[in-house]
Amino acid sequence: MEMKKLRIALLSGGKSAERAVSLQSGEQVFRALDKSRYEILRYDPATDLPLLVNEAKSIDVALIILHGRQGEDGTIQGLLDSLDIPYQGSGVLGSAIAMNKIVSKQLYVQAGLPTPPFIVAGRSNPSQVSVVVEELGLPVVVKPEHEGSSIGLTIVREQKDLQSALDKAWGFDRRCVVEKYIKGIEITAGVLGNEDLLALPVIEICPGEGYEYFDYEAKYLPGATKEICPARISEELTERSQQYARRAHKALHCKGYSRTDMILSGEDLYVLETNTIPGMTATSLFPQAAAKAGIEFPQLLDRLIELAMER
Repeated sequence: MEMKKLRIALLSGGKSAERAVSLQSGEQVFRALDKSRYEILRYDPATDLPLLVNEAKSIDVALIILHGRQGEDGTIQGLLDSLDIPYQGSGVLGSAIAMNKIVSKQLYVQAGLPTPPFIVAGRSNPSQVSVVVEELGLPVVVKPEHEGSSIGLTIVREQKDLQSALDKAWGFDRRCVVEKYIKGIEITAGVLGNEDLLALPVIEICPGEGYEYFDYEAKYLPGATKEICPARISEELTERSQQYARRAHKALHCKGYSRTDMILSGEDLYVLETNTIPGMTATSLFPQAAAKAGIEFPQLLDRLIELAMER
């Protein structure tokens, strides 16, 4: 007897600033999914939400391959919850929290996780340049409250450049995070699982010449960044970063999987942010780390679908 195929709604595209990346990820996920096990229906939330709602009853599980707003922030998760469609990754709460850089940092601090010192700067209170410099010194990193992929982010080295960096971030959000710039090695650690969290091998990120940090182009331009897995750090630091990734995942109420970015300065490790839908092309960081742990891309997708159904 032939087993009934699972009907999967594959969601990619959407309306966020990261639409192009999402479409690319969606295409790779589609190719990697085992067609003998799954019947795949594709939806672009920018245009296809009414269709998804109409066809919801026939869908077994959704794969959300969206980044940024209306994809990673809990809104699409809420829609799927109300349609009774299970999906991979974090629910409404964890998605909304992790997407909000300010709330994330407050929860890291509360969970005892080290994160760079920061202040919140609001558009309604613009006279903050001197306060920032007094409290944090320079350089600082200015980030909008909600964007992903380093969009709207600026590293400010001189006081005269701070106001325009704030204005740029406020173009995306009413509030932004200004945090002390920590020079060091960027690393990222993924976790996979619902109750039992498997920590994946840690990846070291080396932005190529000409990239000051892991910015949008360094992330997505082929060859712009070198990723080394496992990271060239001591066993003790590897364990600590994996432990921080687990703790960050729990502190932000994530589910299924997540990837936490950190910076290593000497022996000090700082948590920067947690991604609830890490990039999902075969060469993205999370799938690379999974492959190092012996979980190839198609198997990783199977596992995410299992974890979604389990919940």
